[in-house]
Amino acid sequence: MPYGYTGKILRVDLTQRKTEIETHDDAFYRAYLGGRGMIAYYLLKELPRGIDAFDPRNLLIFAAGPLTGAAFSGQGRNGVGAKSPLTSGFGNAEGGGYWGAELKRAGFDGIIVSGTADKPAYLWIHDGVCEFRDGSHLWGKTTGETEDALRAELNDRAIRTALIGPAGENRVRFAAIVNDRSHFVGRNGLGAVMGSKNLKGIAVRAPQGKPKMEVANPAGVQSLSKWMGGHLDLVAGLREHGTAGFVRSLSKGGGLPTYNFRLGHFDAHEKISGQTMTATILTKRETCYACAVRCKRVVEVKESEHGAVDPLYGGPEYESLSALGSNSGIDDLIAIAKANELGAAYGFDTISMGATIAFAMECFENELISAQEMDGIELRFGNARAMLQMVHKIARREGFGAVLAEGAARAAKIVGRGAEEFAMHAHGQEAPMHEPRLKAALGVGYAVSPTGADHMHNVHDTAYTKESEGLNNLRALDPALIPLPANDLSADKVRLLVAMSNLKHFYDSAVMCHFLPYSPQQMTDVMNATTGWEMTPREYLRIGERAATLARLYNLREGWSAAGDTLPKRFFKAFAEGPLAGQEYSVEKFAAATREYYRQMGWDEQGVPTKERLRDLEIEWAGNP
Repeated sequence: MPYGYTGKILRVDLTQRKTEIETHDDAFYRAYLGGRGMIAYYLLKELPRGIDAFDPRNLLIFAAGPLTGAAFSGQGRNGVGAKSPLTSGFGNAEGGGYWGAELKRAGFDGIIVSGTADKPAYLWIHDGVCEFRDGSHLWGKTTGETEDALRAELNDRAIRTALIGPAGENRVRFAAIVNDRSHFVGRNGLGAVMGSKNLKGIAVRAPQGKPKMEVANPAGVQSLSKWMGGHLDLVAGLREHGTAGFVRSLSKGGGLPTYNFRLGHFDAHEKISGQTMTATILTKRETCYACAVRCKRVVEVKESEHGAVDPLYGGPEYESLSALGSNSGIDDLIAIAKANELGAAYGFDTISMGATIAFAMECFENELISAQEMDGIELRFGNARAMLQMVHKIARREGFGAVLAEGAARAAKIVGRGAEEFAMHAHGQEAPMHEPRLKAALGVGYAVSPTGADHMHNVHDTAYTKESEGLNNLRALDPALIPLPANDLSADKVRLLVAMSNLKHFYDSAVMCHFLPYSPQQMTDVMNATTGWEMTPREYLRIGERAATLARLYNLREGWSAAGDTLPKRFFKAFAEGPLAGQEYSVEKFAAATREYYRQMGWDEQGVPTKERLRDLEIEWAGNP
């Protein structure tokens, strides 16, 4: 067994109330690592074709990686996967905090949950055992109330929790799983899968006095920790303003989603910027396990027309500020902070929540939905009070909230009358707050992502328009990479997308933060120092490609096709005003770039991985979908 792993995966059958331990050899971990790679392996191997996401046979997989719990910045994360209720395909997301590291210290590389409990339950993992506990008294509680109750019930303030709130209980299709109250496994509706299993949460506590995770070369890991500690200037903006600092620059560049992606700039962006938040309602900065960066926002409002904002739920990052702010036409920072708090308490993905509300606002303003259907709520762009009212209704599936709880794509079909034009999604997942008309290859990345529209395992074109240390570091993966304009969609730009997305799939298999400025060589060095392996950057990149290819095979098996690898028509219409006015995002160039992505990934013209590529990646077992 390599260093960096416990060698144990916990299997939990909620229906039978049974557990067992599964083990694997070194070859398994070298091939799939953990996180996304491990999740793709199990979903493709074990899930029956075509089952519903809420079927008890769906697996809910919590997967750490070899780096999870090591003592350096950026590794305090864990992956979660299942068949997604939002996309009906491969579901996977990552969350930070301390829960993943605690799980590793408690003795497990992952948990595979199957079945459905006959009544609400939670799992209590401690001292090498997993207990089934009655969770009936917790059902209906917010994530914060639940965490407080568990710590009191288990008489331990140091336990770490992965929980759902009422949104997950009510199977809101974009419900999240919440780690430690303020860190989110946000995308793909995995909290709804957890709710369908009557599983309120998983509390974990490592044995007291247990040593930290064993690594092969402690000095090698420590060297990266020291490097980050000595280069915090490289993440000064992230430390100061978090990802919220992106609001100002994106609006000035024309890439800030506004009014449901109708515009790329928000005239009132300064009111909701990270800089304004830092100067007004920010109280402190938090972090994840062993991370020196401290990028997590904590905000507090003691009194406002929208009520108090509880600092124990953290604070809004960039995606929340845009989705609940500019994209909904709202310039009230306190209202956005309150909506973010509600998202954490109810257990929502704030990207999908905000995007779905923006969709409904446009439907309302186009008279596709009436105030009567909205229970009297005037859900117009800019109406902060109405936005907050709708958050409550979605979580509880009350009135029209039950329609929006289905997500924008499904809600559009229910509303009909052309509403699908206003649903901004790819493969059923709402688009994140990044604009393809500014970042052209990112738009292709939305379309071909195995989880639906996603900005994390993707390329952000604006970072690679000129020679830089970052671009030069990527040449360890592909020496042919060159700087290109942000709106370029040539084969060379697709090379950059392929390299970056596969690198990020590797990150999500190792389960590593994307925001730290480590080079591929540094990541290789710390992986080798952790595990004792002697692999190269390109070998680790192949692990990312293997994970992406397995996820693609799963999606094809579940009915996805090349025809769905596209974007809403709105993205192919040039802005009429703003910094990008008149700049075309060509349908033809997009389609050609998508086909080029298939080619470079070793897939055929229909986006199906070829037998040769499966053989090359040593996953012939995955077969042809």
